[in-house]
Amino acid sequence: MILPSALALGAYLLVPVADAVPALNVEPVCQGIARQGGVSFHDPAMAKEKQDCIQSEQDVRSELVKQWPNFSASDRASCVSEARMGGESSYTELLTCLEMARDVRSLRNDDASPTVTRSRR
Repeated sequence: MILPSALALGAYLLVPVADAVPALNVEPVCQGIARQGGVSFHDPAMAKEKQDCIQSEQDVRSELVKQWPNFSASDRASCVSEARMGGESSYTELLTCLEMARDVRSLRNDDASPTVTRSRR
């Protein structure tokens, strides 16, 4: 017999947690960006380009940590799943997804709110 607590733990491990900013592997996306900017695979600027990209992604992650509680749990879960899909993850794409979801929700709420019209005399 499996203990209920073991079942709960197993279920918890299968569900992506959106309570905290996830740890994403940005190396592959930064490697790709560096290759696009390089003249050849031996271009010494590629290493700097990759390092600059990784630093930029870490800066975006720091910003995400600050803003994380302001995004809805459903948007966080959806955007984290999307960020992990396809193999190349990016904090920049994750932040963009969250901001777009928030902005679309805001626009929908604005459209749903009653408008006040003034009559002309």
